[in-house]
Amino acid sequence: MTLLMIVELLVVLVALWVGARYGSLALGAISGIGLAILVFCFHLKPGTPPTDVIYIIIAAVTCAGMLQASGGMDWMIQIAERLLRKHPERITILAPFTTFFLTILVGTGHVVYTLMPIICDIALKKGIRPERPCGIASIASQIGITCSPIAAAVVAFSTISIEQGFHVSNVQIILVTIPACIIGILCAVMASWKRGLDLDKDPKFLARIADPAQREYIYGSTATTLDKKIAPESKRAVYIFLAALAIVVIISVASMMGVNLLPSYPVEKVVDGEKLTVMKPLAMNIVIQITMIAAAALMIICCKAKPKVAIDGAVWKNGMVAVIAIYGIAWMSDTYFANYQPEIQAMLSNLVKAYPWTIAIAFFFVSVLINSQGAVVVAMLPLAYSLGIDGWILLGVMPSVYGYFFIPNYPSDIATVNFDRSGTTVIGKYLLNHSFMMPGMVHVVTSTIAGLGISYIYHFWLGMY
Repeated sequence: MTLLMIVELLVVLVALWVGARYGSLALGAISGIGLAILVFCFHLKPGTPPTDVIYIIIAAVTCAGMLQASGGMDWMIQIAERLLRKHPERITILAPFTTFFLTILVGTGHVVYTLMPIICDIALKKGIRPERPCGIASIASQIGITCSPIAAAVVAFSTISIEQGFHVSNVQIILVTIPACIIGILCAVMASWKRGLDLDKDPKFLARIADPAQREYIYGSTATTLDKKIAPESKRAVYIFLAALAIVVIISVASMMGVNLLPSYPVEKVVDGEKLTVMKPLAMNIVIQITMIAAAALMIICCKAKPKVAIDGAVWKNGMVAVIAIYGIAWMSDTYFANYQPEIQAMLSNLVKAYPWTIAIAFFFVSVLINSQGAVVVAMLPLAYSLGIDGWILLGVMPSVYGYFFIPNYPSDIATVNFDRSGTTVIGKYLLNHSFMMPGMVHVVTSTIAGLGISYIYHFWLGMY
């Protein structure tokens, strides 16, 4: 690695670090400064922004935002709350699986903010240390992103992989990630089951509730959504959303089975110097965009979903932040990696040839800096393919793209700390000693190992990939 390469890499890392410090839109915007320095100061050729992935995120977020504006998400949260309150003694295992499957359905982890105070409330009333279910539930809400057929990370993985010659659909991806992440959640739940002192043995908690005002604050209110009346239009919006999701899944499954349900169009292709016209089916990324946008429109027309309310909602706002992050980060990263691809290949080829799974470590540490799994996939996956790593290995290690729990500055983690009135879910004095570190690390390690094993079985035993 030359001195110039190191200096330019430092520009990329500093831009990511500064962006992460400011948070929100700054992550993508400050990456623009890094891009400008690389292009105008070091004269690197600009890379290509991931427009296909960005369009899909916009479509999916618009649809999810309309679902929230229609009140449909409130109904989904109510259903989840009924399940949790039915079995309060099992809150530590039910809470993470509830947030996990909500994220899979909606494609974003930002739907769980309403559920977090409920999880805390149930744990408190049952005498269970809230840190146990809250910590893993926050982790699980982000884990689900790699398991949703409409999430940016999954779509980006499929789109980039197809471009690199590894033909894998959204459904094929989640056939690996869902069981792998379920194994990871179960391991994290076991590690969290008796985590910390029981509330009746915790001197800090006992001292807190000795104060009548604090006791009233902790135990005096009940967080619930069950008293909220759900309109028929809200339920109708959920049905529309689930139908749109089903369409995406059915088309993907049919494609896996060799049945093409999509229209085909003539495309010119050069074979052995000769121009040929072949029929190419509609790309899956276009299908997702059309389906999600159409579903959003139906919610406006049939379910009284107000666009202004959707724009003000947490799902749409955070989704647009993710778009800007992916736009800036991926463009800057692609600019650097594309210009030094031969050098990077030469440096890393021996390592990845001997231990290809080590790319998971790179995915994880990049995710620590980038608060977006989709951005990690877009930035790092082309590099991974250029190093000659097989597609089935990259698919197996996909759970490792979630590492931003490591530094607890993500909104879901911060919100969870604030929702826990007991004060047991914490960010420690030394920053890294926080309530999300242990369940997060347990999950990433176990789910990545499980993902590799599952992908290996699919590839070598079943010949699916």
